[in-house]
Amino acid sequence: MSPGATIQLNYKLQRESFALDVNIEVPTQGITAVFGPSGAGKTTLLRCIAGLEKSAGGTSRSVQERNIGYVFQEPRLFDHLSVRANIEYGQKRRSNNGGPDFDHVIELLGLQNFLSRSPSELSGGEAQRVAIARALMSSPKFVLMDEPLASLDQARRDEILPFLDRLHVESQVPIIYVSHNIDEVCRLCDHLVVIESGRVVADGELQDVLVRMDIPALGGDQSGSVIEGIAREHDAGDDLTRLAFSGGDLWVPGRAAEEGSSLRLRIRASDVSLCRSMPEQSTILNILPAVVEAIQPGNGPSMLVRLKLGDDRIVARVTRRSIRELGLQVSDQVFAQIKSVAVRSFCIPRNAVNYL
Repeated sequence: MSPGATIQLNYKLQRESFALDVNIEVPTQGITAVFGPSGAGKTTLLRCIAGLEKSAGGTSRSVQERNIGYVFQEPRLFDHLSVRANIEYGQKRRSNNGGPDFDHVIELLGLQNFLSRSPSELSGGEAQRVAIARALMSSPKFVLMDEPLASLDQARRDEILPFLDRLHVESQVPIIYVSHNIDEVCRLCDHLVVIESGRVVADGELQDVLVRMDIPALGGDQSGSVIEGIAREHDAGDDLTRLAFSGGDLWVPGRAAEEGSSLRLRIRASDVSLCRSMPEQSTILNILPAVVEAIQPGNGPSMLVRLKLGDDRIVARVTRRSIRELGLQVSDQVFAQIKSVAVRSFCIPRNAVNYL
């Protein structure tokens, strides 16, 4: 699929107590997240795309004709088949003679040592990796993932996330990824669609949508931003990595990446504070000049402030009292303080390989 190409998603569904009305375009490359609260219509949208729901806006093609890979919350493997046979089942469903190389998919998802096992011998994370491999081996036009980590505990999530990172980079098959976990979305996805009550309330590049302050689903504890930069050095003595981005330098915990590697940072709004002048002494390592771009008015003790740092934007969540006492207004120049220990960093390899 050519860069810049899109997939049209146009679906309408009416039930007694719920209506879905979606008409958007999503990229044919990378991972598109569908995010929203429970009951918003995320899974219903995926079922419409897959042909499992009859939609007034969709086509009449059968499930088989759509050539879509579907990964459910539960792996749904065939218990009577080995891991190899489960994956080969996807291969048998191909609508053409092409498709991914079996050995490459196995290596991509780290399944070399599991092929002779039965599904009952796998952990939850291992079983989900098999389900993903099966979907890829069907040579789909694109893959739907319906909260694939939702049924896993944190240890199993941490086990599978690095494999999803690799899938993000190495697969050129577009993926639509449903989640209600904003940290997952920030780590894995490039494009973000936010759904509330069956309708799209935001749609665009991940960074652009996250810093919008008019979307309830992205407010409160979910509010934050992502920025991308390059790892410049690792301070072994203090175990910190310096990241360069358009707004300056940021120190993040640990050896986040090798020098020169691309990094994506998740910065929660609650971990950003503001001051009028550069502090002379502070435990905060990251203190950067910024410009107030927007202030969200509202009720309650806290407010959101969108800040511009170079070409990037972040969001700060501060109290109404702080806004008033600092006299903050749009276009003011301030200093943003970002806690190093709170920043979550994810390495982003750039050498994508089109193996599908």
